[in-house]
Amino acid sequence: MANPMRIRAAVKDGFTEVRVLMSHVMETGQRKDSSGALVPAHFITELTAKHNDKVVLLAQFGPSVSTNPYLSFKFQGGAKGDKIVVSWVDNKGDSRSDEALIA
Repeated sequence: MANPMRIRAAVKDGFTEVRVLMSHVMETGQRKDSSGALVPAHFITELTAKHNDKVVLLAQFGPSVSTNPYLSFKFQGGAKGDKIVVSWVDNKGDSRSDEALIA
């Protein structure tokens, strides 16, 4: 399983800003290793963010996203102490889910 995501969330002026740093290799399947063989594709395909079990972001990723992707988004609402859960699934069936409290 991948390393934990770094999730930060803060409320300001009625909006919650969420910042997420994911740890993932995000291989496109087009790069070659030192012996000339193609490195198999391995990338995040779907990301879901929830605020108190309500989906606030659903995103589809592809192979063109960089290694260790960073994502920032805002949604209306949220309060200090509320829970944010971010989950992803990749093309090999691996998944990761982490949570943080809004500051």
